Amino acid sequence: MVPMRSPLALLLYLLVITEGWGREPASPGCHLYPFNVTVRSDRQGTCQGSHVAQACVGHCESSAFPSRYSVLVASGYRHNITSISQCCTISSLRKVKVQLQCGGTRREELEFYTARACQCDMCRLSRY
Repeated sequence: MVPMRSPLALLLYLLVITEGWGREPASPGCHLYPFNVTVRSDRQGTCQGSHVAQACVGHCESSAFPSRYSVLVASGYRHNITSISQCCTISSLRKVKVQLQCGGTRREELEFYTARACQCDMCRLSRY
């Protein structure tokens, strides 16, 4: 089994290949979207396995409007438009296990997280 100590370690162990990102979601809004993931233990593909993971895709409502007078004054009349944006984000995660085949009969198990549920929420740069 490959030990996972941190999210950074997971990035070092994973090389993810996705399929199906070019397709449009079937319905409007923010929802789960399945995609195939091939997980490799290293760049050479010493151990590898596949799994269907979930992503959050779609759109959420956003708007822009003239700023209030108090905002204009506080910003020195530079902030004349106020915008409210929402992004489709993961609201909960699910841990999944992938069985990796390592050559002959040796197998390893790797755990990673995938989306369990999605929601429209305030856009935050740290999420993207």
